[in-house]
Amino acid sequence: MNKRCPLVPIAFLLLLPSAWADDAYRPQRETMVQTQIVARGIKDNATIQAMRTVLRHLFVAPSLIDSAYHDQPLPIGYGQTISQPYIVAYMTELVRPKAADRVLEIGAGSGYQAAVLAEIVKQVYTIEIIPELGNATRDRLQKLGYQNIQMRVADGHDGWPDQAPFDAIVVTAAAEYIPPPLIKQLKDGGRMVIPVGSPFLVQTLMLVEKEKGSVKTTSLVPVRFVPFRRSP
Repeated sequence: MNKRCPLVPIAFLLLLPSAWADDAYRPQRETMVQTQIVARGIKDNATIQAMRTVLRHLFVAPSLIDSAYHDQPLPIGYGQTISQPYIVAYMTELVRPKAADRVLEIGAGSGYQAAVLAEIVKQVYTIEIIPELGNATRDRLQKLGYQNIQMRVADGHDGWPDQAPFDAIVVTAAAEYIPPPLIKQLKDGGRMVIPVGSPFLVQTLMLVEKEKGSVKTTSLVPVRFVPFRRSP
């Protein structure tokens, strides 16, 4: 399900290198999907199609474009990273996104995870705490035509109360604990995925499930994410 405008504005395409405009990276993206996503056990068709659709090379620095589809995270400035493709797909599949869902993301980064979610769900709300990164990402997502992504620059610890509850929440920064406001904003029957642990060390990816008012947490796999930043 494509939630973008039917066409990226011509004025924007004219600003892109011809390799981008012609989607010359389609073969690399397909290889990424087959070898890094499907081969590692991702089965959700909507997730696979979203990973195949979103142009990952438009979410990294120009100097790193040729590495955009490699099996690794990449720096995006301000001490932040764009996650490894498999981790993006894994976290997406874990929240079981559906077409009618409204999803909250904490840690927009360059916008890649939000774009993947936006290809599947009705609405994505994403928060980035770093103003320079957040403003650049808002501009990028608008130029790429994502009309079902709302973004704000704020401290993600408190979530987005006036848009809650959410069918799913995806947190892309490592927190030392699961923020209570996020649990509160998760809809009954909803799922949240969040890396939990000490900054700069190996953390644990946690699945949070809310059912009839009770909360169940499950430890999944070891991960490394940038720290969950807070406002001073």
